[in-house]
Amino acid sequence: MKNMIKVLVVVLTTLSLSGLGFAQAKPATPATPATPATPATPEKKTEMKSEKAKSHRITGEITSLDAKAGTLAVKEKDKEIKLTADSKSAKDALEKLKVGDTVRVSYTEKDGKMIASSVKAQPKTTAAKSDKPMEKKSDVTEKKPATK
Repeated sequence: MKNMIKVLVVVLTTLSLSGLGFAQAKPATPATPATPATPATPEKKTEMKSEKAKSHRITGEITSLDAKAGTLAVKEKDKEIKLTADSKSAKDALEKLKVGDTVRVSYTEKDGKMIASSVKAQPKTTAAKSDKPMEKKSDVTEKKPATK
């Protein structure tokens, strides 16, 4: 029995020390990098940044629409953005819309083009509904609680 315990302790000690040896092993790296390798690294970083497209949203009024081509232009405040629908769901949504409708569009910029991933119609009464709760809140704040 004592021999089994000794063997077990030796095996566990060996395995734990060998694990530490692997953890500390590092590949050899040159002390000074070569000059051509330095410019290549920033280029790779810029390529990675351009591949990741950032998603944007815009809510505005449709100023032009071509459902067959999958294109539309949305005007929000002072700017107008021309978009192209790429997904089937976005193209289907365009068929149900018309010029003058208010929409919310999620899009990404790819190669200088605005690609719409989703198009959703917004109700025109959104502004009227948002004003009513404000009035109710102001009425509540004007009331003073009764004091004893």
